[in-house]
Amino acid sequence: MNILLVNPPNSGRSIPEDRYGIDSLKQIFRGEPLALEVLAGNLDGHSVSISDLKADTASLDKALATSTPDVVGFTGVTCEANSVLSLARSVKEKTKAIVVVGGIHASNDPFFFNVEEIDFIAVGLAKASFRQLISAIEKGEFPTDIPGIIKTSPGTTPHWLPRRYSEEDLVDNKPPRYDLVKSYRDMYTLSSLNIKMGFVATAFGCPFNCNFCCIGALTDGGYLTHTLDSIIRDIRTLDDIQVIRLLDANTFGNPKHAELLANRIAGEGINKQFLVDVRSDTVVDYPELMKQWKDIGLRAAIIGFEEISDHGLAAMNKSNRADNNTEAIRILHDLGITIVGDFIVSPEYEEKEFTALTDYIDANNIDLPMITVMTPLPGTALHNKMQNIITIKDLDYYTLTNAVTPTRLPEEEFYRHYAELIRHCHTGAKL
Repeated sequence: MNILLVNPPNSGRSIPEDRYGIDSLKQIFRGEPLALEVLAGNLDGHSVSISDLKADTASLDKALATSTPDVVGFTGVTCEANSVLSLARSVKEKTKAIVVVGGIHASNDPFFFNVEEIDFIAVGLAKASFRQLISAIEKGEFPTDIPGIIKTSPGTTPHWLPRRYSEEDLVDNKPPRYDLVKSYRDMYTLSSLNIKMGFVATAFGCPFNCNFCCIGALTDGGYLTHTLDSIIRDIRTLDDIQVIRLLDANTFGNPKHAELLANRIAGEGINKQFLVDVRSDTVVDYPELMKQWKDIGLRAAIIGFEEISDHGLAAMNKSNRADNNTEAIRILHDLGITIVGDFIVSPEYEEKEFTALTDYIDANNIDLPMITVMTPLPGTALHNKMQNIITIKDLDYYTLTNAVTPTRLPEEEFYRHYAELIRHCHTGAKL
């Protein structure tokens, strides 16, 4: 079968720009669509291509003009959901292809895509279930009994079978199809810092339950680790890429696995730089693990600090403490590991909270602060809690840089404080 996988274009709208002309600093990183490369890796025996609209906005039109796909698969986060629907509609108008949608938004809010232009919805980690679906379609079947796959039924709530995710869903013996994005490879850079980066997955899911997070739906709250052999294979496949982003929600969620992986990287003489996601309490509990990774090339640790007080962390169900954040910062600074710190600004912030966050970031020398606005994404516990006060339903605004609930400050004042915080934090930022 001829299968086309599509990464949607950069999507989303900005309230501060649309309403107030506030153009806060942006730093767009164009990263490869690893989720699609992973899906493609398990589709051996089929003709598969990837159209990355973030790298080339005309690539889908080009692909449809030169080939006739049997199946078109889309991925997408929440702010891209409307774009995916529009693109799916266009595909249906131009082809007879079966359209499948997966990814983060489809996993958290699947029935958003229960519409005429979509045929199937893939929920969660879909490497194995998507292959099962393709095998059924090849036989002329429209199955309703594949766990993790929803056959759409517009106007009704379709019956579907939830999937119990396990290591089998990782399909470790099939590597990602990195070759399918070869023509885009030079565009996968953090241009402002002149960093070319490749992505490798070491794990899926997260065992924690932060109420704002959308990651849990990928594995129904489970945490699955790839085999060491498969990780090493994928790192070596990106041989000409010096900086590797281990694209996991929690790279060190299994510290023993992380230790064994570091041993393998060192033992095989792999000379790369790595970026990882790690919780601050993991840094505090396993400082020797951080030292071990620093010795094999750990360049930066991405940490979701989120808030600077215990009260703020508890409100997010973060299962962490502010003193862990501060101690983790000290440990990483002592080791010479760059800190990419994620912080979340609440729409409830007043001027004093913006000042306190600015002072905390300055005092702790966070190398690259990433500041988002608390957003109740559909399908999360936070959305369920706050849905009655959500004032903006248009998913184009769910970019994590807009307040979709009322702000305590006058709205324009809130966004001017937010923009100033971003400008302040990114002055002299490094990675």
